[in-house]
This record gives sequence, C-alpha cells and structure tokens, in this order.
Amino acid sequence: MTATVQIGCFTEDIPAPPRGSAAVVVDVIRAATTAVTAVARGQRTFVAASIETAMPLAARLNNPVLAGELGGFKPYGFELQNSPAAVASANGARRPMILLSTSGTGLMLAAGAHGPTYVACLRNLSAQVEDLVGCFTHVRLLAADSRGEFREEDQLCCARICERLLENGFVPADAGTEQIVERWSGTADDSFLESRSVAYLRDTEQEEDLRFILSHVDDLRAVFRVAEDGEILMRPLS
Repeated sequence: MTATVQIGCFTEDIPAPPRGSAAVVVDVIRAATTAVTAVARGQRTFVAASIETAMPLAARLNNPVLAGELGGFKPYGFELQNSPAAVASANGARRPMILLSTSGTGLMLAAGAHGPTYVACLRNLSAQVEDLVGCFTHVRLLAADSRGEFREEDQLCCARICERLLENGFVPADAGTEQIVERWSGTADDSFLESRSVAYLRDTEQEEDLRFILSHVDDLRAVFRVAEDGEILMRPLS
C-alpha cells in the first residue's frame, strides 16, 4: 500500500484520521519549539488547552513552572512566556513545566485524542521524517492556525517534512499539499520573515525567540510524542 501525506491547518475540530495514521503538530512560533526545547533539556513538559485545565494539572505536579500565552500575552501568575529562548535559559529544569498557548497546545491534545501524535518544529525535521518512514500508511501534518491564517513559518516546516516524505515514497493526499510543497521547496530557513508572527515578535521586543529558532534548525535527533495525559515524551534516534 502506498503511503500518503497531507498538510492541513486546524483550530479545534480535527476529522478522525484513517487507520494507520500519525499526526505531526507543527507550531514553529512558538508552542512546538518551546515544548521540544524544554523536553530536550530534560524538563518534564505537559501541554494544556486552557487555564481551566492547566490549574488542576498544576495541583497534581510538584512545584511546576507555568509557561505560556493567551492572545500573545502571558497569563497572570505564569512564570514564563511561550518562549523557547526563555525556556532554554531559565533555571529550574528539574521542575515539571505546563505549557499553554492560544492554539498550538490545544491542537496537540486534540490530535492526540485520535491516535499517534508527534510535535515537530524546525529543530527536529530530519529526525521526524526518519521516524515516520515505513511506520505509517498516512501522515497528517497539522499546523495551528492563527486568527484563521496558516502561518508562513508553519507552511515552511510542514513543506520540508512533506517534501522529504515524498522523497521516501509517500504520495501527496491532495492538490493543496502539493501546492504548499511547491511554494516552499528550495527556500531559505528565514524565508518566512514577512509573516505576522514575526512582526508580532518584533513589535513586542521578543526577537530573541526568532533568533533562537533560526539558530537551532535541525539540531535535534529525536522525536517528541504526545502521551495520553498530555506529557510530551522524547525518544532519541540512534
């Protein structure tokens, strides 16, 4: 059976996947990059879909770090923004972290409820592709939308993963997937700099996250899977 790959952008409702499917949730700016960065440095990391679900989870953990944003702003009582640069440099890696974001963390949980779900960003592109090849008959690359937009940085990341899957025998599931791959094929790592997400980081003086993202491309040989309880689990590749 020929394996297929599809790129999509979702807010909440995700159609039930075909049998033998895996989902890969991409949110480059910033939830996926933040989660991957935290777990890679040895910090237990759980994702939450809302403050209402984050608080009971925090009560069950030992002195957790609350990190995240809603509408771009750090919620009251949270220690850290949804920031890979801040997480990478923060003390307290031995404390578990709960990560909340406007759309990305909710998408991770929603996709995880349907079956095997991974979290990917520019940091682990090659590892994610390597792990998927030969293991699934259908792969869905899911980006978290931002105010109804499929953000350029997520298009680029999805397109790179998809293009490499196509090189390994997968076929595109639809014309839209082909178009996204064609648009971003051969582009530079920083070819998404005109996106609204980047403009937001610049306008709010959070460009350290942009610098972090662009200086950590494909530097992790590991995959990150969403567990049933919302914990992001790392599995290094040999």
